[in-house]
Amino acid sequence: MAWTWRFEKSDGTEVQPAVEPEEFSTQGDAESWIGEVWRDLLEGGAEQVFLYEDGSRIYGPMSLNAES
Repeated sequence: MAWTWRFEKSDGTEVQPAVEPEEFSTQGDAESWIGEVWRDLLEGGAEQVFLYEDGSRIYGPMSLNAES
């Protein structure tokens, strides 16, 4: 299984992340990573994220804006 993130602006436009992610082997690893770098991602232009497992969307959009 591979867990990956998709990064978007609030209008749904996909953006390149400011911090390059890897493919994660567990959901917990993916979520820990986003918890560590979400501020950098937000500053780099990503406003929301989606989590995928082997290409299937698990959840999202999840806002990176702490005020949302």
